[in-house]
Amino acid sequence: MNSQKTAVVLTSIAPPNAVMRAIASDCMESGTSFYVIGDTKSPDTFELDGCKFLSVSDQLALGLRLPALCPTRHYARKNIGYLEAIRDGAELILETDDDNHPSPEFYRPLPVEAEIAAVDEGGWVNVYRYFDDRLIWPRGLPLDAIHDALPERSAPRGVRIPIQQGLADANPDVDAIYRLVLPLPFDFARRERVALGKGSWCPFNSQNTAFYREAFPLLYLPAYCSFRMTDIWRSFVAQRIAWANGWSILFREATVVQDRNDHSLMKDFADEVSGYNGNRAIAARLGALDLAPGEDAIPANLRTCYGALVEEGHVGADELPLLDAWLADLETL
Repeated sequence: MNSQKTAVVLTSIAPPNAVMRAIASDCMESGTSFYVIGDTKSPDTFELDGCKFLSVSDQLALGLRLPALCPTRHYARKNIGYLEAIRDGAELILETDDDNHPSPEFYRPLPVEAEIAAVDEGGWVNVYRYFDDRLIWPRGLPLDAIHDALPERSAPRGVRIPIQQGLADANPDVDAIYRLVLPLPFDFARRERVALGKGSWCPFNSQNTAFYREAFPLLYLPAYCSFRMTDIWRSFVAQRIAWANGWSILFREATVVQDRNDHSLMKDFADEVSGYNGNRAIAARLGALDLAPGEDAIPANLRTCYGALVEEGHVGADELPLLDAWLADLETL
């Protein structure tokens, strides 16, 4: 595993299952911290060696601003797990969900600087097509970009990649339209890696993602938007701010196998409509913003980005006090 102090974070309302038990075992063996963030529907008791479980009451007792403001029964309470991992000294945060079975490679992201084939100024990029020739696309990609020509990658070059997205086999992260009309399970055919730089958009999720310390503020998941868009819109904000810092976003081979929890696909579809209709407009608005470079500018850049999303009506106005609480908590850690 990575030699840096590492934490794994997920949120769940389930009792310890096979995925959580496997992660807890892996983390105990390697000395990695493991956090499970509960919600109001979580079991009354949660006992799992190697895991720090935080109930809602535990979260409220942390002395942070965010837990009291963040809506309950919402995936964005995962933000509290990030804060606790940061307070405990994490230098690398690996996030996943309670239905993703990790491979050993899940715990081994690439170094923050690496030689990787890259794409700059690629517009919307269906990254999944680098990994397989079959029809597939990531959740959050505009539907009219699915068949766009795939940009050529550069020869491997030095890139800084403090945010890294791993894929998932069996049940990749695709949208409800894919799940309603195309076959699953699906295992990717190739083990490719590609870094998307400035001007290249592709959504990434919160199901199998690594963040190094310099990118920790960009972990923030918005709460006042659709559940199915919270991590996707986070990814657009993160990409835009990454460009200001000269960072790329790494997409790598599948390092988890998803045994997907039960979902209502039609409810997922309804929750994704705001993305089908809005993702291009969101990227265009973010792309037009004037953002300052440097890690010290990230908090102000986050406020600028989410302020723009609120102004355009994509995210509710209550997001801004929640974001301010996140940033204030980060300053104290």
